[in-house]
Amino acid sequence: MTDRPEKLSGVVIDCLQYCKYSEAVFRDLKAGGVDAIHTTIAYHEDFQETVANIIRWNELFAAHGDLVLHGKTGADVRRAKAEGRIAVFFGLQNCSPIEDDIGLVEICHTLGVRFMQLSYNNQSLLASGCYESEDAGITRMGREVIAEMNRLGMVIDMSHSGERSTLEAIELSRRPIAVTHANPLSWHKVVRNKADTVLKALAASGGMLGFSLYPHHLKNGSSCALTEFCEMVARTADLMGVARLGIGSDLCHGQPKEVVQWMRRGTWTKEPLDPANPVVFPPQPAWFASNRDFPNIATGLAKVGFSPAEIDGIMGGNWLRFFEASFGGAKG
Repeated sequence: MTDRPEKLSGVVIDCLQYCKYSEAVFRDLKAGGVDAIHTTIAYHEDFQETVANIIRWNELFAAHGDLVLHGKTGADVRRAKAEGRIAVFFGLQNCSPIEDDIGLVEICHTLGVRFMQLSYNNQSLLASGCYESEDAGITRMGREVIAEMNRLGMVIDMSHSGERSTLEAIELSRRPIAVTHANPLSWHKVVRNKADTVLKALAASGGMLGFSLYPHHLKNGSSCALTEFCEMVARTADLMGVARLGIGSDLCHGQPKEVVQWMRRGTWTKEPLDPANPVVFPPQPAWFASNRDFPNIATGLAKVGFSPAEIDGIMGGNWLRFFEASFGGAKG
């Protein structure tokens, strides 16, 4: 256990989650002091399936309006904090919901989507995923979609994309992009983490990095110590600047093991599961077992030397400024 501060002083934003949401999870978020989350509403779904997911979220908003609201602007974060609720921002971890129709980008934005990854691990119509052996960069359609997302005020997320594709997205986008949930590759060498070359370019362009708390992205996995994590944050601050950093926990609290199998496999492969290497959610580190544990991160950051203002920024203030700059239109 870690010593918790009594209260997180600033706005708290987790810029990537995929929990099995319910009243209990919403109350965990409140107990953890969280004011806003970016939640995934599609991985491999097509447009119609994504609309069905939005309908289910609308039912949650109706049933638990005292706890959550649909976030669409930075002002909604401030409103949620003032009202003691949580603003929920929709994001797509793949471009599958827009199918092969650029017109669906605007429709998704109209439905409240504010983030979209250009690829999820594999090659897409827009960009290469990080698990492809060859990264061909941003495609012809990808260039058009980036311009359309810029125009609408939808954030380009390259968390699961390859290095060349990510660097090209940074260069092509007229707005700063985000890597909402990853860690430095120099700290833990897994393909999903990002090289210093990418992190420097991201920071120089005004983009944001959200630190992932998913065990596969952490040095020593589920056994990663809070001090190890926070020391990594401090080193990344030296590389990128504190103002470019936030949290994107990638928390999947309450999801059954079948969900992570579906995340990895989608509908693109018939390769059978390997019984010797089961695909399951790894246990979370003890210091971040659920949404109630956000104060532990702030405590750890203080112990490695971050000031109160810097901690407020990393815990959510930096994301809020990014939201306020990103969710308006007319950047074509």
